[in-house]
Amino acid sequence: MTTSKPTRAQAEETDLRSRLDHLTLSRKEGFGRLADAPRRERPERLSRRQLKKLGEEALAEYNRARRKWHANLGPLRTPQMDALHEDLWDIFDSNDQDSDKVKGGIALDAFPGLGKTTAVLAFARKLHRRIIQEEGKYTDDGHERWPICRVGLTSNTGMRDLNRALLEYYGHPGRFKGTAAEFGYRALDSVLSAETRLLIVDDLHFLRWRNKTGIEVSNHFKYIANEFPVTLLMIGVGLEKRGLFTEGSSYEDSVLAQTGRRTTRLGMEPFTISSEDGRGNWRNILLAIEERVVLADKHPGMLADDLSDYLFARSTGHIGSLMTLINRGCQRAVRTGVERLNADLLDKVKNDAASERARDELHQALASGRLNSRPGKRAA
Repeated sequence: MTTSKPTRAQAEETDLRSRLDHLTLSRKEGFGRLADAPRRERPERLSRRQLKKLGEEALAEYNRARRKWHANLGPLRTPQMDALHEDLWDIFDSNDQDSDKVKGGIALDAFPGLGKTTAVLAFARKLHRRIIQEEGKYTDDGHERWPICRVGLTSNTGMRDLNRALLEYYGHPGRFKGTAAEFGYRALDSVLSAETRLLIVDDLHFLRWRNKTGIEVSNHFKYIANEFPVTLLMIGVGLEKRGLFTEGSSYEDSVLAQTGRRTTRLGMEPFTISSEDGRGNWRNILLAIEERVVLADKHPGMLADDLSDYLFARSTGHIGSLMTLINRGCQRAVRTGVERLNADLLDKVKNDAASERARDELHQALASGRLNSRPGKRAA
């Protein structure tokens, strides 16, 4: 008896990764799919001769697979991510204390485009798997175990909104009606029932710290640290400048500083080429990306040798900008049939505004020899 080949729709339904999107991370089921999704399978790299032998339908399917692959090349294990994960493990594991002790919080404070959220989600995925493996999918009381909770903030987020976002993550039936305090009690009940261990609050910089809403949420963070048996991990930009880690003379400053007293500040830095170690790290990340690219005319050194200076100038050493440029370049290389990355093709690809603003200055410095991105060669 023969079985019929599954349709594309059926194949996507069974592929956990095909159902992942940013919005699902606001709910536990979406994060569960992210954590449990199998490793994405890389399409086979075909030569131009093999591409010509493919029929129209087969070629379209192959290129579709490459589009999905290049759009999801990461996350890559950079030195910055490895260092961050070591610090996160130190803090999280040291917080495995009895419930009468306040757990130390974490604030990841760094510029945009450095992969903060990507690195934190990669850590959270590892933590989720470790806890599920050690303790099982269900608690002793028979509830589903959800070790991780992630919520995002906006500029209009107040205490009630934050508590409601927590309830939305767990799918609590009481998330539609109630006061801020009632939502808070329900959120605590959800955290305790699911035995959540890590609470991630993303985009903390969107919060207006110096008004009533900011003070309320900051106080609520203290409440969470005192009453919720979780490690609080906050992610944002410019948190230090917003007063999270400093003490001032006003009441508002002192309220915000109490959160900073219980919080360890972590950061992430861009790639730099001012030292031999920095240039070595830059080359290693280009080699790692190059190995993952699936283009017919790819050759050794396509990125790490031929485009090292060019890619640094276009990305300013920010991993987010670099991956955006590579992703878009690969999409164009497949779509146009160029099947390789070079400066001519990438010149036609637009990148984020911040990188484009710094592009000319870096190009001039690299062209003149004042800067050099390749290890073993000194700058002028």
